[in-house]
Amino acid sequence: MTAAPDPLMILVAGPYCSGTGDDPAKLEANVRAMDRAALALFRAGHLAVTGEALALPLLEAAGSTGPGDAVFDEIFHPLAERLLARCDAVLRIGGPSEGADRMTAAARALGLDVYTGIDAVPAVR
Repeated sequence: MTAAPDPLMILVAGPYCSGTGDDPAKLEANVRAMDRAALALFRAGHLAVTGEALALPLLEAAGSTGPGDAVFDEIFHPLAERLLARCDAVLRIGGPSEGADRMTAAARALGLDVYTGIDAVPAVR
């Protein structure tokens, strides 16, 4: 019998800006999709995180006017990269995304597991 794995800290990487035309409703829908994946991981016994959960409040505090401005470029992906360095794995969700692909490639370079579906992530229980 195989023992259940220890809880993992898993970065959920998915599209944020891609395909949205920077439409606030579409950006929010992408965040909600990542949040739903994070909830499923939590319920499987893991600690799931998104870069958006940490970056978006900082962007607001720093006065970003939206994706692509200097403040966004200073904070958004660099924060996710710092966060990734503390994670055990990545769950890649959603469609095309340069940023999510960047996080996935960085995770592989760090030797982290990369999952492409919730069902592939081993449950803790």
